[in-house]
Amino acid sequence: MGMSALYGEADRAESLATIHAALDAGVTLLDTGDFYGMGHNELLINEALRTAPAAAREKALTSVKFGALRTVEGGFTGYDGRPEAVKNFLAYSLQRLGRDHIDIYRIARVDPDVPIEETIGAIAEAVEAGHVRHIGLSEVGADTMRRAAAVAPISDLQIEYSLISRGIEEEILPTARELGIGVTAYGVLSRGLISGHFTRDRALAPGDFRGMSPRFQGDNLDRNLDLVDALRKVAEGKGVSVAQTAIAWVLAQGPRHGVDIVPLVGARRRDRLAEALGALDIELDAADLAAVEEAVPVGAAAGERYPAAQMAHLDSEH
Repeated sequence: MGMSALYGEADRAESLATIHAALDAGVTLLDTGDFYGMGHNELLINEALRTAPAAAREKALTSVKFGALRTVEGGFTGYDGRPEAVKNFLAYSLQRLGRDHIDIYRIARVDPDVPIEETIGAIAEAVEAGHVRHIGLSEVGADTMRRAAAVAPISDLQIEYSLISRGIEEEILPTARELGIGVTAYGVLSRGLISGHFTRDRALAPGDFRGMSPRFQGDNLDRNLDLVDALRKVAEGKGVSVAQTAIAWVLAQGPRHGVDIVPLVGARRRDRLAEALGALDIELDAADLAAVEEAVPVGAAAGERYPAAQMAHLDSEH
C-alpha cells in the first residue's frame, strides 16, 4: 500500500526494485488492494511481475482486497459487497494485474448493508469459475467469520496484529484456529510506530495517514515511543533491531499453536525489506518472549489504531 498511497510520495523505481528483491529472497505473497492508489498498486505489481524472472513470477501469489469506494480527492465513502459489485471489482483487478486469476480475494471491510453470506457466495462463484483460487476475510469478528465459513471454505483472515494491537487474541484468533483459518497479520510494525525508526520530531508528508492516526498524536505518540524505547533495550540485548524483534514476536505466536501467522511487511525500500527478512533468523525463547511482553504489555498502547470514522467500519471491533 505504501508504494501507492497514504504514506507520502514513493519512489517508483525503488518500489519495483523492492518487489524484485522480495521475490529474489523467496517471498511469494504479494498483498494489495484494488483501492490502493485507485488501481495504481495493482498496476505496479503487474509491472514488477512482468519484469521479474519467470521462476519468481510463477511462484508469486496475489492477495487482493476489494470493496472500498473512493472519491477523486482520495476520500473513502463506504464499502460495496453486493454480488454484482464483487464481479465488477474482480474483473477490473484481473485486468490491472494482468493475470487470469487472483490467489486470495477478500472484501476489505464488511458491507453493513449486505449479508456476508452474499458477498462470500459471489467470491465462491468466482472460485468455481477459476477466476479466484481461495477466499479470504479482512477485519471481521468471530461471528462473521463463522457465518462466512458456513458458506464456503475460508483460507485466511487478514487483520491487524502486533505487539501494540493484540485485540484478536481474546476471541478472533481462537475462532480462526478452531475453524482452521490462517491469519495474515498486517500492521506488525504499526505503520512504522514500533519499527525503531520513528522519532518524536519526525515531520510527516502531506497526506500521510499517520498525520490523522490517534497513536501518532501528541501525548499518545510520546507514550507509544516510550514503549519502543523499552523494546529497544530487549532488542539490543539480542543484537538485533527493534523492527526485527517486533516481527519475530508475531512469527512466534503462530507455529506453537499449529496454525501459522504470516506477517505482512510493508517495506517500501530494499534496506527496510532486508531488515524485515532478518526476523526470520531470530529465535525468541520463552525468556525472550517474556522480556518483550514486559517491555510492551498487553493494552499498553495509547490511542486507537484508526480514527473514529474508520474504526466504525471494523467488524472486528464490534
